[in-house]
Amino acid sequence: MSSETLPTTQKKPSRKRLMLLGVGGLTLAAVLVANGLAARTRHDDAVATWTESQSVPIVSVFQPTHNTTGDTLVLPAHLEAWSQAMIHARVSGYLKDWKADIGTPVKAGQVLAEIDSPDLDQQLAQAHAHLLQQQADEKLAQTSAARWQHLLSTHSVSQQEVDEKLANAAAAKANVEAARADYARLTDLSNYKTLRAPFDGTVTARNTDVGQLIKADADAGPDLFEVADTHRLRLYVPVPQNYAAAVRPGMHVTLTVPEHPGEQFDAQLVGNSNAVDMKSGTLLAQFVADNPKGVLLAGDYTEVTLNVPAGSQGVSIPGSALIFRAQGTQVAVVDAQKHVHLRNVHIGMDLGATLFIDQGLAPTDQVIDNPPDSLRENDPVKLADAGGTHAPKA
Repeated sequence: MSSETLPTTQKKPSRKRLMLLGVGGLTLAAVLVANGLAARTRHDDAVATWTESQSVPIVSVFQPTHNTTGDTLVLPAHLEAWSQAMIHARVSGYLKDWKADIGTPVKAGQVLAEIDSPDLDQQLAQAHAHLLQQQADEKLAQTSAARWQHLLSTHSVSQQEVDEKLANAAAAKANVEAARADYARLTDLSNYKTLRAPFDGTVTARNTDVGQLIKADADAGPDLFEVADTHRLRLYVPVPQNYAAAVRPGMHVTLTVPEHPGEQFDAQLVGNSNAVDMKSGTLLAQFVADNPKGVLLAGDYTEVTLNVPAGSQGVSIPGSALIFRAQGTQVAVVDAQKHVHLRNVHIGMDLGATLFIDQGLAPTDQVIDNPPDSLRENDPVKLADAGGTHAPKA
């Protein structure tokens, strides 16, 4: 017989061994879970610490400076002629001729044009004839009154008749005065047939021509001539209310005009309106600029550089440091512990990019530039390059 190898019977693990294996697995799982929870806790703590550190804003600070040199302000303005007249007609008729065109220099009293007015000529002749008639009537009345007074002395006429003759003579004299006044009025009016320059200057406009119908006192119509005296010019500068205190007697300003780039002209203050226009919020200041060479033109748009004097007290800061809230105008300053304090300030003068603060700040304060909107009282902050090259300049 062949012998066959019988399979070896395998032994099952004991119950105790299985229990040990189960306990080991549970222990390993517990260790893994504990390590995961600890790692998660550390991560949460790190995130919280990072978040807290990032919540502290980083700010740039600067120190206010004393405004000892003042500043300049550039304002728009316009030039007007020292004297300017728009010449209208006082008599009706037709333009006979004109003697001066635009750009012509004229002297006071020089003839500009002549008007042909036959109606006025006839009225003047009629008034003269009426004056002669009244003078003749007066002479007769005076003679009659004298004769009747002589007859009264001989008791040939009554006192009543003499009084009537004297009254007629007085009335005749009054009629003569009235006729003389009417004749003088028409005579003076006829002088306006000749248009003359009212002052030395230049003809800047001619709005008529030969043969044109002229209507007397036509306010709605155009003026016949315009004459301007430009040897000096009036410079009108609307100064904002915040700078009204800078307008002082005797001050000088520098002006420029577009047609002469790079060239500057001087003007001196002669007065101001002493009132702020409610519509524009500006004080109108008047300067005078000499124009002997005629370089400046009446009606020119100009830019005026106004010197703003420095204040005796206060400091200057950039406009970017301001905070506008319900509490009013404020700035944020940083103390030695790097905590924020909000200060109420008063703007003494607004120079645009620079502000003159006369209340609320000292030169030693550390002021935050461009403060965040979320900044509150006593908030901690971090300083970024305090006093560095990019720090704002007041």
